Amino acid sequence: MPAYDHVFVIVMENQAYTSIIGNPAAPYVNNLLPSGGLAANYYGVTHPSLPNYLAMVGGSTFGITSDCTACWVSGRNIGDTLEAAGNSWKAYMEGFTGDCLDSPYPYVVKHNPFAYYGSSCPGQVVSFTHFAADMKGDVPRFVWITPGLCHDGHDCSTAIADQWLAQIVPQILATSAWQQNGLLLITWDEGDDSANHVLTMAIHPNPAARTSSQAYNHYSLLATIEDLLGVGRLGAAAGARTMQDLLSH
Repeated sequence: MPAYDHVFVIVMENQAYTSIIGNPAAPYVNNLLPSGGLAANYYGVTHPSLPNYLAMVGGSTFGITSDCTACWVSGRNIGDTLEAAGNSWKAYMEGFTGDCLDSPYPYVVKHNPFAYYGSSCPGQVVSFTHFAADMKGDVPRFVWITPGLCHDGHDCSTAIADQWLAQIVPQILATSAWQQNGLLLITWDEGDDSANHVLTMAIHPNPAARTSSQAYNHYSLLATIEDLLGVGRLGAAAGARTMQDLLSH
């Protein structure tokens, strides 16, 4: 796997692959496809939201089968491994006001997997209001973005979610952190179909429209991030196939 200096992840909500691809309500996302790689055979690992988010950062659902709160898990996540290796990271949460369990709408804790690793809120979890300024300054090596319940498509339309991405993604692509050996990954936590087929895209500075038919899931996403940033793999990511065929090097 190539080494990347910065990796950005945006997690959207509850849309199947076929609900986004070719949908006229999502023009921005569909217009992004020629700018990077498309994982056409990518699936969430389960339902509902929370275990998928835990899988993306910790390599396991930890036996959780609901969107519970205060159900702490025992293990490490990608933030822990990055911090142990001396790498910076931040998770930007729309609506977050400092309390991982009780910040107001549009924030919801089930979309903040970093809140579940112990009872204290990690200092790297911050309000999305910091995002624009941080993108113009010292960008963390790993950036996680959770939109609020409207902008992620959970409570609002596909068109509104697409419009939000059209505002946020260009801010990432304008950073030197992305332009100089960076990668943006956009995924959906779960599909609203029984197959759990979701769209996942890899956008990098060397555009090459490519589509992968390899079978991937959220453990593949985590394994890819871990290998790109040079940290060890967690849980089921250890045996997952990385999305190397979508990358630019």
